[in-house]
Parts: sequence; C-alpha cells; structure tokens
Amino acid sequence: MDIFEFVSSYKNHPVLFVGTGLSLRYLNNSFNWEGLLKYVAIDLYGTDEKFYDMKNKVHKTQDGSYDLMQLAQLLELEFNELVAKDRDGKFKDINDLFYEASRENKSLSRFKIYVKNLLSTLDYKDSMLPEIECFKRISKNISSVVTTNYDRMIEDLIQFQPLIGNEILLSNPYGSIYKIHGCVNYPEKIILTENDYKNFAERYELIRAQLISLFVHNPIIFLGYSVGDDNIKEILSTIYKYVEINSPQAEEIRKNFLLVEYEPGSDSLEIQDHDISINGSMIRINKVKTDDYISLFKAIEELSLPVSALEVRKVLEVVREIVAGGTVKVSVADGLDTLKNSDKVLAIDSKEKVEYLYKYNNTAQLVSEYFDLIANKKDDVIILIDEMGVPSNQWFPAYGFSSICPELKCAEELKKSQADKIKDYCEKSKKERYENFNATTIDSVLQTDEIRKTYKLEAIFYFVLNDTISLDDLKKHIDTFPDDRSSEYRKLLCLYDIKKYA
Repeated sequence: MDIFEFVSSYKNHPVLFVGTGLSLRYLNNSFNWEGLLKYVAIDLYGTDEKFYDMKNKVHKTQDGSYDLMQLAQLLELEFNELVAKDRDGKFKDINDLFYEASRENKSLSRFKIYVKNLLSTLDYKDSMLPEIECFKRISKNISSVVTTNYDRMIEDLIQFQPLIGNEILLSNPYGSIYKIHGCVNYPEKIILTENDYKNFAERYELIRAQLISLFVHNPIIFLGYSVGDDNIKEILSTIYKYVEINSPQAEEIRKNFLLVEYEPGSDSLEIQDHDISINGSMIRINKVKTDDYISLFKAIEELSLPVSALEVRKVLEVVREIVAGGTVKVSVADGLDTLKNSDKVLAIDSKEKVEYLYKYNNTAQLVSEYFDLIANKKDDVIILIDEMGVPSNQWFPAYGFSSICPELKCAEELKKSQADKIKDYCEKSKKERYENFNATTIDSVLQTDEIRKTYKLEAIFYFVLNDTISLDDLKKHIDTFPDDRSSEYRKLLCLYDIKKYA
C-alpha cells in the first residue's frame, strides 16, 4: 500500500505530530536538542571544549547515552551565572531583557531569553520553498498540530492558533497547534532543562488526557521524528495505559498511526509495518521511509472528506458559545426552507436530509480569512462575493480571489476599483517625505525617526510598489496586525494582493 491509498482511507481529519526534523528540513537556523545546547555553549565560551566537559558528566554507562535534560540544566546554571557577572559585555541585550522583565515582576532565565532570541527568526531554505508551499495547502484537511518544537514555523506556515500550557485544556481541537514543550514567545514556559521536565510531568496529566482524546479519535501522522524518538514512545505508552494492546480499539488506533521517517534521497511511498517495544510489549505501527514529502502533502491535500477542517472549527466555535450561554441566537425549525436568513450563522439538519449551507454575512469575513481562502483555493466560498456585493468605497483584495475563482462575475469591476484606489492613494502621497530614505525592510521604516509616523504607511506603499521592500516582508507585517478590520490592514492587504496576483 502506498501513501496515497493509505491516506485516502482516513475517515477523519488527521493530526500532525511535528518534531525538530521538520524545522531542520525547512530552516537554516534550526537545531536538534544536542545541537542547540552545543551552539549556546560555544557562543558562551568561545570553544566547544567546555560543552564536551559537561556532556561527559551526564554520560550514562548502562546504555552509552547522554542525559540531555541534565546537560541543559548544567548549561543553564553556567550561562545564567556568567552572563549576570558581565552586565554590559557580549550578552548585554540578554541582561537588558532580563532586567526589563524583572521590573515587571516576571521571573525569566537568561538562558531561556537567549534561546528565545536564537529561535525567533525564521530563515527558510530557498531550496525547500516549493515543498513548503505544498505543506501550507494541507491545513484544510488536518484538524490540528501537536509539536514539541519551540519555534513558530508551524503557525507561520498554516496560521493555526498556537496553544501553550493550560491553554490546551478544553480547547477547540480544530485549527489549534498544541505546543506541549512551550514557545519562543513565552520563554518562561519553554521546557528544556531537567527541572523543566520534572515540573512539566507533575502538571501534565490533564493535558495528557486532552491529547489522548485527540489521538484516539483522529489519524496521527508523525513528522520530524526518528523511529526511536522518546516522544513517540511516550505517546504510545500513554495511550496503551488506557487501551488494551490486543483489543479491537487498539487495532483501530494502530491503523491510524503513521510515522514518516526521513530517508535521504528516497522517493519510496510504500507503507511498511514497524514494531516498537513499549513497556515490554511490541506495538506495531505504520511507517514510510522517504525524502518525498511533497507526495505525502499532496495525499493529505487530496483527502476527500464531507467537510473541511476549517468548517468543522467554525461549527464547534458556534456550538461552544451556545453551550456556554453566549450571545448566539438559536431557533429551531422543521427544515431549512422555514429559516429566515437574516443573521443566522449556522444551520444544522438531520443526517438524512442535510443540506449544505455555508453563508458569510459580509465581505469583512472574506478579508479576514483572505490568506486561508487563497491557500486552500476555496472557490465555493469566494463565489459568494457575487451575492454579497462590495461597497464602492471599500478596500477589497479582488485579484487573488479572482485568480482562484475565474467565474466571479464582479471580478473585473472589483479589480478596477482596487487598482484605482491604490493609484489615487499613491498620487496623493507626499513622496518627498520619505523617497530618499534607504529602506531595506518594513521594520526599518517603522523604526526610523527620519520618517514621521504620519507618513509611514505611505512610505511602505512606495517602497513595496518600487520593489525595494519584498512581498514576503509585507506579508509578515500584515500577519502582525491585531485587527484585520482596520483601514491600514485593508490597504496593505490590497497592496499585497495586487502586487502578488495582478
């Protein structure tokens, strides 16, 4: 059985369990656990000798392995002590952030601050960009992602909601990223040292229960892990504490497990059986050894299910608000024909006579979900623009939508309106206020005192239109906006849209 046949048998949206291997595959600045500790040690001491001194202290003679949790603990103690003694030295910026947090009554480790700074930038490999684009498109057919990685690569690529620590509890499993070992955004929550793992184990039980529910009801695809990885063994061990190994339920779970193991240069897509020893028992899982991840992602993208993961998430959010006593209005009708379509957001009928009804109330929601609709080619949603109508004074990104849905009747009118707005905005801009500035990135425009705040948006327009600032940089800036309803967001989105798709 090959990967396409295997994935096509899924009856539910799979969960991705993502390890360091995927970040190492796509990023220039990623490390495995030992590599991360070695990098920190070399930067701290200027040589790798001290690292190997510490590593030898944690050698386990019984099996020849090394206790990396203990190694991280030793390195953290040394790092914190040495950096604290040299206030304005090489790691001055680390000390600055440490004291800034302390003044706000936040207790941070200098070591964790360093790790945060090291992993916060996402430097993608140019050679992997085609595969990365394939990865982005699978979001419509995966329910959620579980990861032990600290970086923000997954949320950058598929824009699910990252959840850390107690946020995982009782969360909506669809469209979520469970960051079980923490995230660079919150260095105090990173699980890295021996003490971190001990504290994590003590409060992990409720989170473990949430994950077990996820794994029992969904197919699981492990990406970025080796077959002997402790994370995989721990997950399997946890599940089989509650499920009899030889039971029918255990067989169903087993069939849903797939380990994708990296095999350099291999284009094999054949699914193999693999036995793992868990607590003295042999557990068989499915495995594919390959370097052809594009085919894997295509198999997931082509998975045909009655409803997309995005739509399930929307339903769950509405139902959750109803159950919690929220403001969603509820009415019960004999059939969809008797419903008024005024402000209903969801209609559910019996399985026997269900009709698909997926209406957006206004174009603001389309703008809010622009990148997701484009990435997942949701032409069935985009076509609804013809019914909604777009006010003539509204900034609306029509070019990208038109490229996905050529049948859109109002496309030409909307594209002309968009182009006219951008042209008019630029003609009225005060170019003399910023055109001589040596812009390299949007951040350089935002941080400089040479351009007054009043003209920074105009300057970004000017430098993007003249290709001084890249579209990738513009997209990253757009992604940082807390409010996708603001006029600045809409203008920049229209700028991105016309540059990308015109």
